[in-house]
Order: sequence, then C-alpha cells, then structure tokens
Amino acid sequence: MSLKTRGKSIFHSEVTNIGKNGFWILYEGREYFISFKDYPAFKKATVQEIYSMKVIAPGQLRWENLDCDIEIDALEKPAEYPLSYR
Repeated sequence: MSLKTRGKSIFHSEVTNIGKNGFWILYEGREYFISFKDYPAFKKATVQEIYSMKVIAPGQLRWENLDCDIEIDALEKPAEYPLSYR
C-alpha cells in the first residue's frame, strides 16, 4: 500500500528575520543564524527564495529553488561540518 499524497509536516519551522549578514530560522522552538559568509548560496537569493524553506526530514532543511540543504546538527556543531574541502 502506498500513499498518494504526503501529509502535513509536524515539524514547526520558519524563517523569522533576514538581515544584511544572514538570516534566522526557528526550528522546533530554537533559533539559529545562517550567515551569508558561511552559506554564500543564500547571499544573492531573493526574500521569497529564503522563505521557501521546507523540512524534508527531522533536522533537515531544504531550499528547493536554491538547491541547498542544511542539517540542524551542522548549525549546532559547525566544527564537525567543515564547509570546504581540505
């Protein structure tokens, strides 16, 4: 048996503010800052593109039009997730 349509996400998340250096998201009652310096794919994104965030799995955020994914774990422990290849 398979489902034809997906149900609503039970994870509460939203973009709460956009500033000149990055933007803030609220995920499960905690706020996180995503810096344009650390995530340059968002620097030239439109407001609409930034607000189009979706939760695709627990702790996984997706911006489909920007082809960007961020895990909440990477925002909580950035030292464990280097942003560049060494």
